Amino acid sequence: MLRKLFKRHTSSTVNIDEHNVPRHVAIIMDGNGRWAKRRGMPRSMGHRAGADVLKEIVIAADEIGVKALTVYGFSTENWKRPEQEVSLLMALIKEYLQKNVQYMHEHNVRIRFIGYIQGLSEELQTIISDSEALTKNNTGLTLQLAINYGGRDEIVRTVQGIAHSVLEGQLAVQDITEQYVSSHLYTQEFSDVDLLIRPSKDYRISNFLLWQLAYAEFWFTDLHWPDFTKETLLEAIAAYQKRERRFGGLQEE
Repeated sequence: MLRKLFKRHTSSTVNIDEHNVPRHVAIIMDGNGRWAKRRGMPRSMGHRAGADVLKEIVIAADEIGVKALTVYGFSTENWKRPEQEVSLLMALIKEYLQKNVQYMHEHNVRIRFIGYIQGLSEELQTIISDSEALTKNNTGLTLQLAINYGGRDEIVRTVQGIAHSVLEGQLAVQDITEQYVSSHLYTQEFSDVDLLIRPSKDYRISNFLLWQLAYAEFWFTDLHWPDFTKETLLEAIAAYQKRERRFGGLQEE
């Protein structure tokens, strides 16, 4: 059934096992600027092209059976970029939500935001809150947009919250477990990542989901994010399904 579904969407079919689809996929959407530069375009055009790709990949991931898709939209380190580019990225995030939230809602996608949202403009915070409220009862794929997000920052803020609970007498130190920490991260119910995808020839995680990637499988491609397609996503999942996940254990003979 799954193979027939994707024959409608792609020129070729990648065989994947519908019973072994990664539950949680994370993507570092990299290469927008380089994609634009190679075409003699301003970086802004690359970011816009990347935003268009995300819409297609969300729906494709949902059709495949992925339960959660977490994408790196804007990191805590991105504030170091030129002010003009930061302003553009913030405007694009706002524009993307205004244009696509209703579409996502109609496709039963639930939207969540992870990161230090309080550090964003009040206008963007309102749009984010409205987007989450509109889609909170949807039962399809959960799209987690990492905005003003940093993996170290997330862990620090989580530890601060836990320490506060201990000081207030609401939590005993011995009750702090891996499971407790995981449930208090931004990602909550979708803490552990199964598959991390990074395009654009970079082989690093760039402070993304440091806790959640502990046992994730990594898949890299030379394609820049604006060239990423549904077929590329299928290739990544097919590669994931060929790997044996041992989680620190031994391979069975």
